[in-house]
Amino acid sequence: MARHSPPTPDDTPGRVRLDKWLWAARFYKTRALAAEMLERGRVLVNGAPAKASREPRPGDVIRLRTGDVERTVVVRALSAVRGPASQAMLLYEETPESIAARERHAELRRLAPEPAATLTQGRPTKRDRRRFDALRTPPAWNARWSASLDE
Repeated sequence: MARHSPPTPDDTPGRVRLDKWLWAARFYKTRALAAEMLERGRVLVNGAPAKASREPRPGDVIRLRTGDVERTVVVRALSAVRGPASQAMLLYEETPESIAARERHAELRRLAPEPAATLTQGRPTKRDRRRFDALRTPPAWNARWSASLDE
């Protein structure tokens, strides 16, 4: 039995689906997630929306969104096998503008105030809940009171 070694970026196959390439380049955790992002139009190849079955070529410019960060990369090599991150980084080159925008976004996120810091108290207690309920519902005596002259 002959053993086959997994392909590296140097001995790449001639044809690779875009969803498989995005997964192999480690932009998305699963291939299904990569296909979903393509279907939603969050991945553009050379400025146009792409389908999962499209075949990327070296030199293609891909704009994609991972979370709330948008990246622009240029395809350098093809691979259908997901390898270590160091190998995945050889598949693409991120543009300088994209790197700067990603660093700006990370800095803004780092400087943003902690959402939990604005809370001064914890959860409402049982006593607080009863007070809220008392304010929300009218008193029972008010429901039976009538201003009619018949009585």
